[in-house]
Amino acid sequence: MIWTLDEEFATPQGTVRWAAFGSGDPVVLVHGTPYSSLLWRDIAPALANTRRVFVFDHLGFGRSDQREGQDLGLAAHARNFAGLLDHWSLSRPSVVAHDIGGAVALRTLLLEGREYRDLTLFDAVSGGEWERGLFRLILEHADVFRELPDYAHEALVAAHMRHATHAGFRPGVLEAFLAPWLGADGQAAFYRQYRQIRQADTAAYEDLLGEISIPVRIIWGREDRILPPNYAEWLRERIPHAELHWIEGAGHLLQEDAAAQLSAHLTAGFPPDLNGG
Repeated sequence: MIWTLDEEFATPQGTVRWAAFGSGDPVVLVHGTPYSSLLWRDIAPALANTRRVFVFDHLGFGRSDQREGQDLGLAAHARNFAGLLDHWSLSRPSVVAHDIGGAVALRTLLLEGREYRDLTLFDAVSGGEWERGLFRLILEHADVFRELPDYAHEALVAAHMRHATHAGFRPGVLEAFLAPWLGADGQAAFYRQYRQIRQADTAAYEDLLGEISIPVRIIWGREDRILPPNYAEWLRERIPHAELHWIEGAGHLLQEDAAAQLSAHLTAGFPPDLNGG
């Protein structure tokens, strides 16, 4: 599966790989875990018909550097994202964020002092009690998971990824998402990033959510088993002016389950009374 990130951004802890497509008003797509910017392979071209689209792999993910000692917490990802926005000279881009990408985007907006034109969050980690399920078990038993035999590790990661999609993956997609996490280095990288993602990093901005003044859109899959629909309601209650849209028959990975519907929402933009024009 061809998906290239030809550009590099140097951070103190390694290189972040990125790419940009199209022309027009800028929009940045922020992926979550345990995936990569490959999730945007259908969405980015659709948006690039009218927008300048930026994608990247978080440090420790996909084609970006993976190595021992990296700080891969949400606060560090937000600092890296803020650095990328500065590197791209983007002062007020649109931002679209999924899974932990939501927390990264929110920290960058509320705690790193960067400005967005508007923000779309879908099936996103944003706050509340989200240390649950497999994620909580990895936090509590990171050393045990890191010692799993390679076949058991691969089976666990594959099952976790399948659990995130309601419709299932198309041929070759699951294997592409798995690839960065296989082998001794990939397995170490997988648990390295999971054991550093903590709820405390979203609690740090929760009391600021009501102060967000830019247009915000929330999109959620009704069948999300990773972050069920009550997480969308939690976020909607705390950003009172946000739009909330449901996508039926879709799980956590809207990019896989409902790419056309997601693209339609993103290309539609915000109503004029929300975006000032």
